[in-house]
Amino acid sequence: MDEIAARLKDTTDTCLATYNVWCQDKKATEPTAELKEAVHELRKVASRLEIEMAKNEREELAQRPIPIPPHRAKRKGGRQQEAADGNTGNSAPEAGNSADEGKPKVEVATKRRVVRRKKTGSED
Repeated sequence: MDEIAARLKDTTDTCLATYNVWCQDKKATEPTAELKEAVHELRKVASRLEIEMAKNEREELAQRPIPIPPHRAKRKGGRQQEAADGNTGNSAPEAGNSADEGKPKVEVATKRRVVRRKKTGSED
């Protein structure tokens, strides 16, 4: 039996035993403290098990290469396929776009207004 399995079995047995003692007298402080310690040890073993599982998953992912997707320009259909899919990205709006028809165009003024303050002080 490996180390994690042995620790898991021992801490589970300890936790069950302290739980049974605590159930007899739930108001006593000593069985409550022992149960808290047993639950804490059980959490530590569970955390170690999760770490080992994550290591295993990482190793499995490292063995499988990630496929490289084809470039957009090389896809079948090109821009026509993208427009049909509704995924036009950052392309400029087409002339005659129905969403913009009938809306007035608003031009934004680009002139800057310069405000000058009057000089304060005594005039001689």
